[in-house]
Amino acid sequence: MIVCKFGGTSVQDAAAMERVAGIVRQRLAEKPVVVTSAMGKTTNSLLQAARSAAEGKRQEAQDILDELRNRHIAEARLLGMDSAYEEVYATIDSHFAEMTNIVGGLSTLGELTPRSMDAMAAYGERLSTLILCHGLNLRGIPAELMDARQFIITDDDFTKAAPIFDLTDAAIREHIMPVLQAGRVPVVQGFIGSNRRGVTTTIGRGGSDYSASIIGAALEAFDIQIWTDVDGIMTADPRLVPEAHRVRVISFDEAAELAYFGARVLHPATILPAVRKKIPVHVLNSFRPDQQGTLITDEAPLCENPVKSIACKKGITTVNITSTRMLMAHGFLRAIFEIFDRFRVPVDVVTTSEVSVSLTVDDISHLWDIVTELRKIAEVNVQGGKAIVCCVGDRLRDTPGVLRLLTDAVQDINILMISQGASAVNVTFVIDDDQTGRCVRNLHDVFFGKVDPKIFD
Repeated sequence: MIVCKFGGTSVQDAAAMERVAGIVRQRLAEKPVVVTSAMGKTTNSLLQAARSAAEGKRQEAQDILDELRNRHIAEARLLGMDSAYEEVYATIDSHFAEMTNIVGGLSTLGELTPRSMDAMAAYGERLSTLILCHGLNLRGIPAELMDARQFIITDDDFTKAAPIFDLTDAAIREHIMPVLQAGRVPVVQGFIGSNRRGVTTTIGRGGSDYSASIIGAALEAFDIQIWTDVDGIMTADPRLVPEAHRVRVISFDEAAELAYFGARVLHPATILPAVRKKIPVHVLNSFRPDQQGTLITDEAPLCENPVKSIACKKGITTVNITSTRMLMAHGFLRAIFEIFDRFRVPVDVVTTSEVSVSLTVDDISHLWDIVTELRKIAEVNVQGGKAIVCCVGDRLRDTPGVLRLLTDAVQDINILMISQGASAVNVTFVIDDDQTGRCVRNLHDVFFGKVDPKIFD
C-alpha cells in the first residue's frame, strides 16, 4: 500500500486532475490511498471571503464564493461530468449554500474566529476530492470519497490543530482498510480533521503533506509520495539559483531541517510520522511523472559534498534582549522563553551570551505583547526585514574547514547572527532580507561547483 498526496497545483484544474488519474492508474497494483489539497489558490480565496464578511463586506465575500463555485463546476464539466452526474453538482451547490450561511453569520457578528476560519477553509479540500473522486471513477478507476474528519482526530487548537495519534491511527485503520481490501482507491482530504466533538479543524497551512504522512504511518505504507510541481528537493531555490541541482536522496534529518527553514517543497511536520515508522518519502513532479524526484529515507548514502541543500526564509524579525542585571544569575533564559510560550510564538534561531539573547521569529501577531512583557526584565530591540539562510548536510559537523568555507562565501555580507552546533546537520545565518539572493548564490557557488553524481543530477 502506498499514499499519493497531490498538492494544489497538481489538482488545480481538469487538465491537472487528468494527469493525476494517469498517475493513480499506473499505481493501482500498489493499492494507493489518494490524499488531495484544495484546487490551487482556493484556500486563500475562501479565507479572504471570510475576512471580507467579518469586515461587513458581505457582497464582496459572496462574489468570491460565486467565482469559486463557477470555477469548480466548470472544471467538473471539463472532466466529462455531464447532466448524468447530478449528484456532483448538487453536492457542490450544497457546499456553497453552507458557505453562504457562514458568510452571513460572520457579517452579522463582525468577528472572525479561528473556528470559523477552519469551517470555511475546509471546503476547499471537500470540493477538490469530490470532483477528483468522480473523475477517477469516470475513467474506470474504482475510487471512494472519504471524509477525513471521521478519522483525523485533533485537539481544539483551531487553524493549527494537533492530531491525537492514538485515536487517529485506530480510526484511519478502521475506515480506510476496508476500502483498500475491497479493491477501491480511497480519496481523502488533506489538511482537515475534527476534534473529539466532531467540529471541523485544520492542521495548519501546508498540512495536506502532514495528513498524507499521518495516514501512511497509521497504515504502515510501503511508500509516501508527495506529488507537487517541482522535480524534487533542489540544492537551492531555482528562482534564486537557476543552475540548482536535483537532490536524488536525502536523510529524514536533513529534509526536516530544510522544510523548517524555508524549503517550499515540504511542510515542516510532514515527515515526522514517516520517521517514526521509517517509511520512505518520495517528492515527485505531477507535471513530469517520469522524473525520479527525491527520495527521503532514514539513512542517506555518504555524500562527497558536505552540503546537500541551501534553504532560506524571508520575512524574519530579530528580537535582541539584554539585561546586565542577569549577569551570573540563573533563570534568565527560562524567563524569556516562558513569555514566548505564553503567547504560543515559536522561535527559529537563538544565540546567547552571558547577559544577551538574540532570537528570530516569523510570527509577529503577538510581538508587541511579547516585547511589553520582556521589557519588564530586560532591554529589548526589535528589527524586521531579516532573512534566515540555512546550509544543510549530514557531513557538516564532521568536515574540517566547512565553517571557513561558509564564512568566506559570505564575507561581503553582513551576518547578524550565526548558529552552529545545535544541529549536527545545519549551519544557519541571519542576514538582511535584501541580501538573501546574493548570499544563497555565493554559498551555492562554493559548495556545488562539483557535485557527487550519486546524490545530485
